[in-house]
Amino acid sequence: MLSEPLAMIRLEPSEPWPDWLPHDGFVSVTRTSGELSVVCGAVEAAPTSARVEAGWCALEVDGPLDFALTSVLVSLAVPLANADVSIFVISTFDTDYVLVRAHDLERAIGVLRSAGHVIED
Repeated sequence: MLSEPLAMIRLEPSEPWPDWLPHDGFVSVTRTSGELSVVCGAVEAAPTSARVEAGWCALEVDGPLDFALTSVLVSLAVPLANADVSIFVISTFDTDYVLVRAHDLERAIGVLRSAGHVIED
């Protein structure tokens, strides 16, 4: 589990690469033709024109994960969906991160433990 609170920040697709991004901690940036999305802890640095969805926490899947593995995310997403816990998933080369709203964190941990997952603080 990552300890820093995170926010999802949506910028227009034409925005330049954010120079306000933190140089440490959790940072994920994705650009598509429809948006520029940033997930990081630097909410206060986001432009006032951005849509900000603050109050998220990340659960890190123990990795590295082999690309041939299947159903890893399903084993996490299904129990959380059945418990009405909304998630946002970010995958990196080595592992996956399941983000849940901070107010759902304890419930999400309980649900995942009940489903047989080991959660380390």
